[in-house]
Amino acid sequence: MLANAGAAGHALERMISTTNATDAAVIQAFAGIPALLDQTPALIARGRFLDCECLLGPTGHPFHASIRQGRIVDLTPAPVLMRSWRFSYRASPTAWAEHWQAAPRPGFHDLLALTKRGDAVLEGDLHPFIANLQYFKDVLALPRQNFVMVAS
Repeated sequence: MLANAGAAGHALERMISTTNATDAAVIQAFAGIPALLDQTPALIARGRFLDCECLLGPTGHPFHASIRQGRIVDLTPAPVLMRSWRFSYRASPTAWAEHWQAAPRPGFHDLLALTKRGDAVLEGDLHPFIANLQYFKDVLALPRQNFVMVAS
């Protein structure tokens, strides 16, 4: 369970109410990643040596993620004043929606492919991201299981 679930839930509702349908679906999918991760013990084990603060999500509405021993212990909608992060991986909502299709098109299938296309931005201290690249690829692909693209 996420810390500060009440405050984060209120901020999430506010984010969703001010976006279009695709953006809202992507924001909702991101909010569900910690629960999906908790159902994947092998993935948690892969990230067991990872402890970091990062910024993940759609470009306009990212989330601050606190990862401890491979678990996302806090996922709070940004901005959060005075909260630092080691790296940021953000992509357009359209790119996330394509990435989460059951069979993504070439160029949308991989996080680094999204950055190469210019649909995503990776910035900050890249060491924790690159050192745990497969973990992040798998975590950020979890919504693929049940994501449905919404027509705008």
